[in-house]
Amino acid sequence: MIRPAKLSEIEDILLVTDACRKHMESKNIYQWTTSYPSKSKFMIDVERNELYVLEHENQIIGVIVISTLMDEEYKHISWLTPNLKNIYIHRLAVHPSFQGKGFAQQLMTFAEDYAIKNNFVSVRLDTFSQNKRNQKFYETRGYQKLGDVYFPQQSKHPFHCYELIV
Repeated sequence: MIRPAKLSEIEDILLVTDACRKHMESKNIYQWTTSYPSKSKFMIDVERNELYVLEHENQIIGVIVISTLMDEEYKHISWLTPNLKNIYIHRLAVHPSFQGKGFAQQLMTFAEDYAIKNNFVSVRLDTFSQNKRNQKFYETRGYQKLGDVYFPQQSKHPFHCYELIV
């Protein structure tokens, strides 16, 4: 079940994202750090009603942020659609013990359905250039790679921006 997250669940959410960070690092993918994603970011996400959790057998195993706010870093990207009715996906994570079972697909389908139901024209996101698995995941879903952004506090490598028209 996918539902809005609660402030009281932030610690459980951080356990999921920290497990993901360690799993990625074991594959030499340094996409997330010990300071990102952070408790403060997730608290803001909950306050904005943008953070959703995926529960499996009463356990939080995945998270996704669905936002209408465009990050400053995205402004130079030549998006496929005007910057008016778009949603932005951030901090998608599925606990490594549950990866490869379709849960990330469920979270993305939820986000894309949310966009359609709420009359958004596209879904936008970025993913780490060194994370080839994530790139294939989004490209298989029909997302188009449009340009790069940088988050120097996370990595010297770029993050590829993607968009899907819904």
